[in-house]
Amino acid sequence: MTRMSCLLGLSLCFLFVGLVASSKFEELFQPGWAMDHFVHEGDLLKLKLDNYSGAGFQSKSKYMFGKVTVHLKLVEGDSAGTVTTFYMSSEGPNHNEFDFEFLGNTTGEPYSVQTNVYVNGVGNREQRLNLWFDPSKDFHTYSIFWNQRQVVFLVDETPIRVHTNLEHKGIPFPKDQAMGVYSSIWNADDWATQGGRVKTDWTHAPFIATYKDFEINACEVAVPATSTENAKKCASSEDKKYWWDEPMLNELTIHQSHQLIWVRANHMVYDYCADTARFPAIPLECVRHHH
Repeated sequence: MTRMSCLLGLSLCFLFVGLVASSKFEELFQPGWAMDHFVHEGDLLKLKLDNYSGAGFQSKSKYMFGKVTVHLKLVEGDSAGTVTTFYMSSEGPNHNEFDFEFLGNTTGEPYSVQTNVYVNGVGNREQRLNLWFDPSKDFHTYSIFWNQRQVVFLVDETPIRVHTNLEHKGIPFPKDQAMGVYSSIWNADDWATQGGRVKTDWTHAPFIATYKDFEINACEVAVPATSTENAKKCASSEDKKYWWDEPMLNELTIHQSHQLIWVRANHMVYDYCADTARFPAIPLECVRHHH
């Protein structure tokens, strides 16, 4: 089955073992902290940040490979000092993690999106870009696609970052740890806005991030289970085929590659690969890594 037929006829995808897809918060997620800062309004979920607390939620299950998406409207108005996050992470000191961090700003200034990738507990792979729209005015989709060849960060289906498997060059790639899905809003005015120079103005609280239509189309795994068992379950074989293992998903399409070039050329404001003051020796994955 091709990716296209799987995505267009999503009901067929359920024939595959371990696939999960839903749009109801309570089916996929549970509050992680500050339940009194959750507001349910019909199909919408609102997370509140005030000077007492932020809030966060996490998936009920862990996953290996696939795609997770959240429809999110970010904090309106003066959001300086606030951070809204959406990320996947495994557990333990040598964890893997794929981060979206939305950094608030003063009214009228662009929202920044910072992405990061942790492999075996090591991060420091930040990229930051300014979005080409105001993410506080309407809902937009933010997605993480993950298979054994690449991790792709997408905004409204436009790739903004790719982290490629370069194991053949001796560079570790995150493909052996089951990951949960998380989101939160919290105060980070020590660093989030203009390097911490602009602080949170609590007279504008509560700051609200609004969610709807949660999607997880990924391989759900049992916990506890060994990484070998999980990898075997979530990899295609003669008996079962997973859409994320389709050869066409081993790298970006030509159109997606052009989209990524456009994003990097017009909207990127920081790339760790180009930060020679921080990394006098270029990180190995940056030598040919088009992310």
